[in-house]
Amino acid sequence: MRLSRSMSLVVGSLLLATSWAQAQDGQPARVRGTIAAVEGQTLSVTSREGPVVKIQMAPNVGLRGIKTAAASDIKPGDYVGVASAPASGSQPAGALEVLIFPAAMKGANEGSFPWDLQPNSTMTNATVSNAVENVSGRQLTLTYPTGSKTVSLPTNIPVVTFADASAADLKPGAPVFVPATKA
Repeated sequence: MRLSRSMSLVVGSLLLATSWAQAQDGQPARVRGTIAAVEGQTLSVTSREGPVVKIQMAPNVGLRGIKTAAASDIKPGDYVGVASAPASGSQPAGALEVLIFPAAMKGANEGSFPWDLQPNSTMTNATVSNAVENVSGRQLTLTYPTGSKTVSLPTNIPVVTFADASAADLKPGAPVFVPATKA
């Protein structure tokens, strides 16, 4: 999976929530890539950086797929995750991709923090407090406990939401994103 450029490349793919065996430091990691193999509880992923990463899946690993949504689906009150890049001057940050969370996930990992999608990118998980469409395009105001952020949504921005998935979807060639704990 190449979540780094366009989430449209992962439409129909998997989001795998798991953890690697705990290291002494328990360093969090994100693996983006394509499934190379599945052997029992071991998932081998060809990472976007090139090397194959072996991930030990917990017996109760949570799996989620993603499906295409549209910017017009985003409404005030929705909880979203927006990966964005800084803009120049007084322009708002430019969204790179948007995930519309299900209502039950509202508040999950809320805030704005550095992200590894591309250099200097951030992830903001927040509630949409304002959605405006004007001559210069669509803008969202995202509100979280420690602040707010306005982002612009370029035309053709990848927008997705979660879909059901199962272990049967873990097949070689399937793109994945794995938040994990590095061993």
